[in-house]
Amino acid sequence: MTQYRTLYPDIEPFESGMLDVGDGHSLYWERVGTKGAKPAVMLHGGPGGGIAPSHRGQWDPEAYDVLLFDQRGCGKSTPFAELAANDTWKIVADMERLRQMCGFESWQVFGGSWGATLALAYAQEHPNRVTELILRGVFLARAKERDWLYHYGASEVMAEAWDEFTAIIPEAERGDLVAAYHRRLTGDDEAARLQAAEAWSIWEGHVATLLPKPDLLEDFADPAKAVPMARIAAQFFLDDFYLEEGQLLDNADRLRGIPGIIVQGRHDICTPPTSAWALKQVWPEADLWIVHDAGHSAGEPGIVDGLVRATDHFAKRSA
Repeated sequence: MTQYRTLYPDIEPFESGMLDVGDGHSLYWERVGTKGAKPAVMLHGGPGGGIAPSHRGQWDPEAYDVLLFDQRGCGKSTPFAELAANDTWKIVADMERLRQMCGFESWQVFGGSWGATLALAYAQEHPNRVTELILRGVFLARAKERDWLYHYGASEVMAEAWDEFTAIIPEAERGDLVAAYHRRLTGDDEAARLQAAEAWSIWEGHVATLLPKPDLLEDFADPAKAVPMARIAAQFFLDDFYLEEGQLLDNADRLRGIPGIIVQGRHDICTPPTSAWALKQVWPEADLWIVHDAGHSAGEPGIVDGLVRATDHFAKRSA
């Protein structure tokens, strides 16, 4: 029986700071590993998530120099939960500023869920800056994927959690749950904002793991995480992630020549495997690794194993 790989332990930043990227936004960033080693950038999920200490351990610290950052409005970046001047292409431009700040000519781009969406958008915009792509839980932001999460699909699998999610919205508004939530998340009623943020984030927590994780749901309910996650995600969903329908598949020819590994949970309720499979069909350089005992979360043992094996693979390939 093959032993699962685990995260590299006890990884601390060797450098961190804030970068003013304009539009009133400043981003928190940190670097881990060995300065001057193989460059990589980590793109967290959401939109509206943030980086966490566990994200640092996905790369061999002796082989990599990894930049992690909180996207606009997320984590330690400021302003907190800000929606203005916050979209896909602003973040792509931020990545270029961060790359230049680090002095990297090119880098490995690593992203999961919304981070995978962002990784593909960046790679298609700046293919000459990407040495390889590592993606988890592919989300292509197409209408059917958006509807799966907030209209019909995941609701049929997580029925009791769906009823909890929809319960705070009057029945007359449930035809467009994203818009209904967005109104509450951006309204003046603070109690309504917090209630909506908690409900939105807990729904995301329910669809994230193969088995129930009460500690994850409790963590997601923390307003410090729930508010930016819900506000920013609702805005991006409402505006179709600032992408044309099917754009990331239609422009997949721009990925030609970029090697990649896709780590995909077979039982991923949040971003079902159909999207990873569709991407593989138009990007032949990518290897698709299906993890048969996993859902969506980057913390599930089989997903951790796949991601660490992927970074190790490209480290050896570059040596």
